[in-house]
Amino acid sequence: MKITNIEVFPLTLPMKQNFSISGGKVGDQSQGAPHVYVKITDDRGVEGWGEARPSHRWSYETLESVTTTINHYLKPALTGESATDLNRIHQKMNREIAAGLNKGMPIAKAAVDMALHDLIAKNNGTHLPGLWMGTYKDSIRLSYLISTNDPEQAHKKAQYAKENGFLAVDVKIGLNPKQDVRVLEAVKQAAPNLYFRVDANQAYDLTQAVRLSREMERIGVDVFEQPLKANNLHGHAELRRKTVIPIALDESIWTAGDLIQAIRMEACDMAVIKVTKMGGLREAKLCGEIAKEAGLGLLGGGLTESSLGLTASAHLFNYLDIQIPVDLNGPFFLDDDPVADGLQVEQGTVRLSGLNGIGCTISDDNLQKYLMKS
Repeated sequence: MKITNIEVFPLTLPMKQNFSISGGKVGDQSQGAPHVYVKITDDRGVEGWGEARPSHRWSYETLESVTTTINHYLKPALTGESATDLNRIHQKMNREIAAGLNKGMPIAKAAVDMALHDLIAKNNGTHLPGLWMGTYKDSIRLSYLISTNDPEQAHKKAQYAKENGFLAVDVKIGLNPKQDVRVLEAVKQAAPNLYFRVDANQAYDLTQAVRLSREMERIGVDVFEQPLKANNLHGHAELRRKTVIPIALDESIWTAGDLIQAIRMEACDMAVIKVTKMGGLREAKLCGEIAKEAGLGLLGGGLTESSLGLTASAHLFNYLDIQIPVDLNGPFFLDDDPVADGLQVEQGTVRLSGLNGIGCTISDDNLQKYLMKS
């Protein structure tokens, strides 16, 4: 089973609404959202599909850099290689695009890794969990994402989540720090019994985070995600000593090595598993398994991937037995994508298809419709 071709499709997908984090917009309704689809074909003619979801607000990778990295470096290096030898594939990708402080171009590599998992599973006549000797589950619960600095709007969104079957909310803060406490109070008032995940996306320094965590204790927040800069593990460890709110790390953990350092420094109570951030399913699975063995809690997250990346992530989160509703928020923001068949979103639940591979059928018409014109 040799890799014969790797094709890259830079896309702009339409959005229902803007999406902002503390660093700025990661998707704009007027401009759409950047996504990159990758198709890998083997010598039997079987195709595997993967997705990258870059954002310059979230990391240094962009649609342009993901596209050129795969086309100019990863494709030449991997063509002719065995599609099933994932260890060698990752070694070659990491040799072509070397690491700095973090893994080099992990979002680009994630799309290749995801496509190979899809390809291998299809050749084996099984769904994705079958590759890991895991049990297939046909659904996963979603948290409801709230991204606004308006307390009244936050209240309405939390009320919607409660009334439409969601079991958790994920609230972005740091958009306007002066409004953070009022936003959190409004959410708690509207949905007092939902799991309450609060994500700062590195917005604060230690003093601010300590002060805010005390307010969160009063309000009743369940977890405080990535309050400090990604490289500030000492600060996160200090924050843990000053609050009873569990601390989760996201941007601090890109690799299994990063996770081990966070564990050694006692910098977190929970780890956020994200397929695209961690360089693909292979590394994300490893991180999840290490975190579980270390006694950390797991949160599932995404980068507003389309149905393709969402489905791959859902299979992994089910395999890792993540019980807390996961933050796979693409359906809340994307108006359409190239996936013709594979999942259904019913309020707070994603229904998976059970098809071989990742389980998504790609519409060539939609792929061409959203293809970026050079």
